[in-house]
Amino acid sequence: MDSQNIYTAIDIGSSNVKVVIGEMRGAQLHVIGESNVHSEGLRKGIIVDIEKTLQSVQEAIVHAERMTGYKVERAVVSISAHQADIQRVRGVVTVTNSEVTNDDLHRVMDSASSYKLPEGRDLVNVIPIEFTVDDCEGITDPRGMIGVRLEVDAMMITTSATLMHNVLRCVERAGIDIHQIYFQPLVVGHAALTKDEKYQGTACIDIGGSSTTISYYEEGILQDARVVPLGGDNITQDISIVLKTSTTQAEYIKKQYGHAYYKDASDQEFFEVQIEGTDTVEQYSQRYLSEIMGARLVEIIEFAIDALAQMGVKDLPGGVVLTGGSAMIEGIAPLTRQVMQTRVRIYTPQFISVREPGYAAAVGLIDYATQQDNFYRRPATTTQQQDVTQTEEYYEAQPEAEEVEEKRPSLKSKVVKMFNSMFE
Repeated sequence: MDSQNIYTAIDIGSSNVKVVIGEMRGAQLHVIGESNVHSEGLRKGIIVDIEKTLQSVQEAIVHAERMTGYKVERAVVSISAHQADIQRVRGVVTVTNSEVTNDDLHRVMDSASSYKLPEGRDLVNVIPIEFTVDDCEGITDPRGMIGVRLEVDAMMITTSATLMHNVLRCVERAGIDIHQIYFQPLVVGHAALTKDEKYQGTACIDIGGSSTTISYYEEGILQDARVVPLGGDNITQDISIVLKTSTTQAEYIKKQYGHAYYKDASDQEFFEVQIEGTDTVEQYSQRYLSEIMGARLVEIIEFAIDALAQMGVKDLPGGVVLTGGSAMIEGIAPLTRQVMQTRVRIYTPQFISVREPGYAAAVGLIDYATQQDNFYRRPATTTQQQDVTQTEEYYEAQPEAEEVEEKRPSLKSKVVKMFNSMFE
């Protein structure tokens, strides 16, 4: 197996650290192995304890290495949308020898990156939107063209210097050389959205453990991204409070019996709950559980609507794509469709061992890094094979069919009222 095509992705999410090792062969991704470790050092997607997050990164890497037989030495890493800023920039250079070369392309990208940043800000990525050679606009790759002046219209993404430092420090202290670092909404959108969705105007809502990231794509590019400090952990806490049980038991109940949409939840399916600190066992229906979960999810969705409004988004011709760990909750698509009144689908990576929405960022990291390395013609070795032999199977990602749009009466007031009545 060619180690030049082996990538390791480290996704430091809102409450978990995921590591995926995969091989790209053309447009085909082979996921060799993965690991997913909960981190106590993350809060709302921000590193608040470097040592604990470092331990989680190390644990996730070791687990992935043992699973695959590969030694991780370099990795591509994601950075969250917390405190991020996106702006348009331009770069201009004179073509060296009349024909645009790879060196000219790198120089014009450096020119676009040379803007003086405010104190406390660090550069994450500069992504080219289009190139111009003399008076010829709309060029995707100018190399080989004849001209005097080369320009680039690009998107610059910056973040908090402290946030960037903490992420880099955790990965580097784990003994990993960072190949590239990429903006998380950028790689999630790359994986989750179709080409048409990116052009039409589509919202990607990534619901993680302790935060939700809302990104908006239009005209083929990421326009903006915001973070809401609510996620699946808040749903777990609500279940724990209302059912008077431990958070561990509440998390199990959420995954095993949870349903987001009250109308589709069963009033015939029951489960037992051990009341915390007592010998008492209570019985509840899935429909009752959906009242609790639905109320919190409506709140998250409404925050997403507010975030889109702050971005200046008035319509979503491309609809909404849900992803992230909490997108696995049954009934979340019809509930979102009900509140946002637009078509909704859920993105799940179609690769064995990572067929969960929560792996969208990690899978997207590998695919996006491959694309960028190919474009900039840079080497991409990120892992070395050890003596362990692994059986190889290949899976081609297939786009998911869009869910049929449904329009039902508003659910918001009903679920919120039910949730509030529990505390009266």
